[in-house]
Amino acid sequence: MSSVLAAQDPQRWPVHDIRRPQPAIVDPGPGSLPVPPPADAIVLFDGRDLSKWKHASGEPARWTLRDGYVEVLSGAGDLVTHDGFGDVQLHAEWAAPSPPKGSGQNRGNSGVYLMEAYEVQVLDSYENETYPDGQAASLYGQYPPQVNASRPPGAWQSYDIVFHGPRFDASGKLLRPATVTVVHNGVLVQDNVTLTGPTGHYARPPYAPHADRLSIRLQDHGDPVRFRNIWLRELKD
Repeated sequence: MSSVLAAQDPQRWPVHDIRRPQPAIVDPGPGSLPVPPPADAIVLFDGRDLSKWKHASGEPARWTLRDGYVEVLSGAGDLVTHDGFGDVQLHAEWAAPSPPKGSGQNRGNSGVYLMEAYEVQVLDSYENETYPDGQAASLYGQYPPQVNASRPPGAWQSYDIVFHGPRFDASGKLLRPATVTVVHNGVLVQDNVTLTGPTGHYARPPYAPHADRLSIRLQDHGDPVRFRNIWLRELKD
């Protein structure tokens, strides 16, 4: 097994083990953002309003809207989409705060959750070391990215995520685990990996049966991370 695959294997390492090999740093280049949504995309946020979103409590979205982006309002709580989605191709652009504050997990922390339960970590991982399964573009607590393709704080970054959710039978038995592919700033960092279950903190919880369509969630972790240009395409089984 190559060193990259060994580092990614969630069964070989305790959750959030700082001894796990750090992903190599790769300069993703300047890129070209924003990426326009394709004709068949569902636009979740176009920079103008938060009508597709609410707080997990059901209250209207209260994050700060300005200049074509939305910024996490610390303490307001996570945002979730009004609509539920299953298998998707999801595009989201984000930027960590500049100048940076804090270190490790306390620097530019947020997250993009598929089906409200499976997190692609958002973190300022530019010259900021943390446990590998918690850095930017990790599948939090399970898979570090193959490489660290982060841009500096303040620069816009992109995630392109292909997500196939789990399936359960009528009795709640797992028929198919979830799989995720992530392209970070144009660099493939998660290659159709199989999730061990939903996201946990210092834990790898098992799958629990849930609906085939659930909301997309953006995390309020207390840092003023910015998001823009969020769209998805629904994928057929």
